[in-house]
Amino acid sequence: MSAPDPDGDGPFPDNPGGTGWAVLSPGRYVDAMSSSTPRAEEFVAAVAELGSVFEERAHIYDREASFPHDNWTDLTEIGFLGLCIPERYGGLGGSFADYSLVAEEIGRHCGSTALTFNMHTAGCLLAGELCDAFELDDEQMTFLEPRREALFADIVENGTIHSQPFSEGLSGRATRGIATVAEPVEGGFLVSGKKIFASLSDAAGIHDIVALVPGDDRIRYMGVPAGSDGLTITGDWDPLGMRGTVSKTLVFDEVFVPSENEWIPPGVFNLLSSRFPFFYMTLSFAYLGLCRGVLDYTQSYLRGDIDGNSRAAHPQKQAAWAEMNITYQQAKALCRSVVDQAVVDPHPDVVQAGWASMVATMEAAPELASTAIRACGGRSILRPQPLERLYRDARCGATMLPWSVEVCLARLGQYGLSDDDARGLLAGLATRALL
Repeated sequence: MSAPDPDGDGPFPDNPGGTGWAVLSPGRYVDAMSSSTPRAEEFVAAVAELGSVFEERAHIYDREASFPHDNWTDLTEIGFLGLCIPERYGGLGGSFADYSLVAEEIGRHCGSTALTFNMHTAGCLLAGELCDAFELDDEQMTFLEPRREALFADIVENGTIHSQPFSEGLSGRATRGIATVAEPVEGGFLVSGKKIFASLSDAAGIHDIVALVPGDDRIRYMGVPAGSDGLTITGDWDPLGMRGTVSKTLVFDEVFVPSENEWIPPGVFNLLSSRFPFFYMTLSFAYLGLCRGVLDYTQSYLRGDIDGNSRAAHPQKQAAWAEMNITYQQAKALCRSVVDQAVVDPHPDVVQAGWASMVATMEAAPELASTAIRACGGRSILRPQPLERLYRDARCGATMLPWSVEVCLARLGQYGLSDDDARGLLAGLATRALL
C-alpha cells in the first residue's frame, strides 16, 4: 500500500466529501491492512468522492424515513454493487478487509446507506470469497458454480439489489433456531415464515433468506424475488434511528422459490458459525464510520467552521475532544486487528476479540455522540445540524442481532470461565443456527 501523502496532494484530495480530515492529518490516507487488496485505497477514495453528496441527502432520508435510492444509484454507477464479487465474475474483487474499510467510509457520511449496503454485499462475500475459502468438495462445487455465476451476473449486468433479512422475532431464540420453512416441491420450494427488521424491504429486487427444509438441519440460503405471489410487506416504519434502512416485516405464505435461487449448497451457511464467525461483525463497520462522522462534525463545530465562532481554545472543549479521539482510536484499533486476523478456522481468541470489537464499536458510537453534544452545546442538536441524527443512529447499534452487545457480552462472560475449554465453547455455539 502507498504511504500517507504528507503534502495532501494525492492520491486523494485533502477533504473529499467530508469535514476535518485535512486537519486531523496532513493528508488523507487509508488504514489499510495486510489482508486488504492493493485496490483498497482506490475503493475508499471512490466512496469518499461521494461523501459530501451522501451527507447532504442524509437528513432527508432521516426526516422522511425513506430509502436512500439516490445514494444507491451513485454506488451502482461506480460498480459497487459488485464490490465483493470476484473479478472473474465481472466484479471489483474486493476482500472482506476491503469491505470493512468501504463500509466505514460510507457510514461516515450516511449510516442508513452503509447498513443497507452491508445487507447486499454480505451475500456477495458469502457466495464468493467465503465459499472459495471453505474449499468445498466436488459435489458442492458442482451445485455452487452455476448458481453463483447467475447470481453475480444478475447483479453486475442488471444492477439487482439484494437484501438479507434473517431476524424472525422469536422470543428467547434471538440467536438460535430458524422458523421459516422451505417445503420442497417440483422445481423449487414453497417458503412460509416471517422476517422482521428486513432492511431494503421496499427496495431490494431479491430477498436472500435462511430457511429449513422439514427434517433437515442444514440451513438453506435462498433468494426470494420481490413481488412474488404470497410475499407481503407489512408494518409501519417510524424508528428512532437508521430510518433510511426502511426495515419492515416480510411475510411469506407458500412463496415459490426456484431451485436455482438456492445460492449455496445446503449446510454451507452453517459453516459460518464455526469456520468464519466474523461474517456477523460486518454491521459494526458502518458504526465505526458513524463514529468518524461524529468526530468530523465535532471538529468542524469546535473550530468554528460551521458558524464562525471558534471554541477550539477552550480547555474543556479540548478535553472532550481528546476523550472522543481516544474512544474512537481504541474501537478502531481493535476492529482493524480482528479484521486483519479474520481467517477461516480462526483461533478462538480471535473470535473472542471479535465479540469484544463489536461491543467496543457499538458502545463507542453513542458515547462519542453524547460527548459531542456536551462539547458542542445545545445549538449543535438543532436540525438540520447532523448531530442529533447521528446521536439517534448511534444508539441503535447495540441492539442489532445476531451479534448484539448483549449477546457478545454474554459470550465474553463465559469465555475462559466455563468448565469447557475455549474451543469447546465455540463448538457449542456453532451448533446453533446463528452464532
